[in-house]
Amino acid sequence: MKEIFPFYSIGHFINQPANPTEFEITRFGEMEEPDIEDPHKHTFYEITWIDQGGGSQVIDYREYPNVDGSLFFVSPGQLHHFEDWQPLTGGSVFFTEHFFSFNQQAQTQLFEVTFLDNFYANPFLKPGPEAYAEIRQTIDLLYVEKQRKDCSESIARSYLHILLAQIQRCIDGENQRPVSKNYIIIYKKLKKLLDENYATNLTASDYANRLNITPHHLNLVCKNVTGKTTTELIRARSILEAKRLLTFTDMPVSEITAALGYYDLSYFGKIFKAETGESPLSFKKLMSEKYRNL
Repeated sequence: MKEIFPFYSIGHFINQPANPTEFEITRFGEMEEPDIEDPHKHTFYEITWIDQGGGSQVIDYREYPNVDGSLFFVSPGQLHHFEDWQPLTGGSVFFTEHFFSFNQQAQTQLFEVTFLDNFYANPFLKPGPEAYAEIRQTIDLLYVEKQRKDCSESIARSYLHILLAQIQRCIDGENQRPVSKNYIIIYKKLKKLLDENYATNLTASDYANRLNITPHHLNLVCKNVTGKTTTELIRARSILEAKRLLTFTDMPVSEITAALGYYDLSYFGKIFKAETGESPLSFKKLMSEKYRNL
C-alpha cells in the first residue's frame, strides 16, 4: 500500500535533511522549529522529556498532555504530531536502531525494551520525582557529551543504554507481573511482521510458522505481553491502519476495506466498531474534523 504520511530522518528534525546522523539530542529552547509536516512518521526512535510546559501531543490517535516531569516514546513508523503546541522546557533524544545496536548483544538489549516498538505499550510515562531526577541526570550527561568537539560515540551510546535501562526500571516497577524477556523479543518480532503484512490475510498460524513456533506458544506470548490473543493483535494492527486512512485520506470506506484485505464491508464495519466504539463513517467524520485542519 502506498505510504500517505511523510517519513523523516533525524536530519530533518535539525533542519539538515541530507545529514545522515544517527544520534542527536536537542533542547526545545535551543532548537529551530523543524521544517516538517504534521502528522508524520519517524525512521528513528525519539524519547522526549518534559520538564515544564503544556499543550498535548498525539501518538497513533491517542492524545497525551505534556505534563511536567513526563517522558514520551515514539518508535519508527508511529504517527506523531504535537496537536496543541505551547512553550515547553525539555527536549528530545533521537537515535536509530543501528546507533544503539552496534553488535548483536546490543540489538537484543533494544528488543528487550518494552516501551519501544510496541503499539500496545503506553508511550507516556510520568516517573516519581526521584526517578525522574535520575533520568534527567543521565540526559544531561548525554547532552554534554554530544556538545563536545571530541564527542565519543561509544560514551554517548553507553549513556543512551543507561537511559533506556533507567526508564525500563521505572516501567518494570509499575508492572505487577514481570514479562519474560524472551516473550518480549518474540512479540517484537511478531510486531515487525504485522507492520509488514497488515494488509494481507495472514492468520495466527501463518505468523507462528514464520516465527518457527507453535500457534499455541505465540498466543501465550501475546497474552502475556499485551493481554490480547494473536488474532486480536492481527485485527488491531489492521484497524490501526484503517484509522490512519479514514482520518487523513479521502478514500471511501469500501476502498479502505479492500486495501486492508477485508472483502466483506459489513464484517469490517462490525470489527471496526468493536475495536473503536464507532462505525467507520462516524470515526472518519469525527477524526477528519479534528485532525484534517492541522
